[in-house]
Amino acid sequence: MARKPGARTKLREHFLANLGKVMNSEELREVAGGISEWARRIRELRDEEGYQILTHNDRASLKPGEYILENPKPEPSFERAISKETRAIVLDRNGFTCQMCGAVAGEPHPYDPSRKTRLHIGHIIDKSQGGSDDPSNLRALCSVCNEGAANITTERPTSQKLLAQIRRAPGSDQVEVLKWLVGKYPKQTDSFRTED
Repeated sequence: MARKPGARTKLREHFLANLGKVMNSEELREVAGGISEWARRIRELRDEEGYQILTHNDRASLKPGEYILENPKPEPSFERAISKETRAIVLDRNGFTCQMCGAVAGEPHPYDPSRKTRLHIGHIIDKSQGGSDDPSNLRALCSVCNEGAANITTERPTSQKLLAQIRRAPGSDQVEVLKWLVGKYPKQTDSFRTED
């Protein structure tokens, strides 16, 4: 019995059959069989197989979520192996938290509660743009942010912005934030307690 082609194979064939055509993320997700890891398969085609699949990071005329392959011939691909040690360093440094949306590994994702947060290691400056695998150029990203946000670096919110958001939240959500902070910083929390 013949095996069905995987998502990466389907995407490769679709790009090659549609050379020069701009395709959007909805179309490509459908081609990949609706799997949540469709964008990762595209990165594998680009990074491991060398197909020059362009995005808005490569060409200003493309919008976020748009892709195009103009040349059917793959270029030499980059070595993408990041050691387990480097992964561990980056995840620990980033507190096992997505550096774009703040989702925590293993918890339900705040923007897609139907799945648990899964973290990946992403490049701040992509290798295709001269970035390295040095830990200083790596960050933890959840699969939701990693699917469509390559090479986007968002600024971390200041304490004033965070406090403004917390103040706007319902009291029950504020209590959840407090519980989380007390659990994360138990020693610092003790110094704020006053004796009666």
